[in-house]
Amino acid sequence: MKNSPATRNLRRLLTFCAVLCALAALPLLSSARPATTSVNIVNNSNREIRHVYLSRVDVDDWSGDKLNGTAIAPGQSATVSNFSCDSQQIKVIGEDQDGCFVSTVVACGSNASWTITNETVADCGH
Repeated sequence: MKNSPATRNLRRLLTFCAVLCALAALPLLSSARPATTSVNIVNNSNREIRHVYLSRVDVDDWSGDKLNGTAIAPGQSATVSNFSCDSQQIKVIGEDQDGCFVSTVVACGSNASWTITNETVADCGH
């Protein structure tokens, strides 16, 4: 029994559609997800850290406050957990009670620790 040209064309179309659907589904099946990172912020300074923000390293596109209305008092620490980042590093910015900023860069996909001391250089807009 011979296949008619219409049947062959329909099979080709169905095969093409199946391959296209499979290719479209590959990103969904991939395990490549943005890395999640946590950073433990240790405040060994005499400043209260009132806000913590995240930003890509090369631009200032700060996130919302990751402390959610709490503060890190001198001698205390807080962990900002499970944030995702889409590159290899992310900038962590702390703001004290005077509006001065300190920052560090942490590697994505790791659990980092950042200790703020009185010697940590702050940007107070001067």
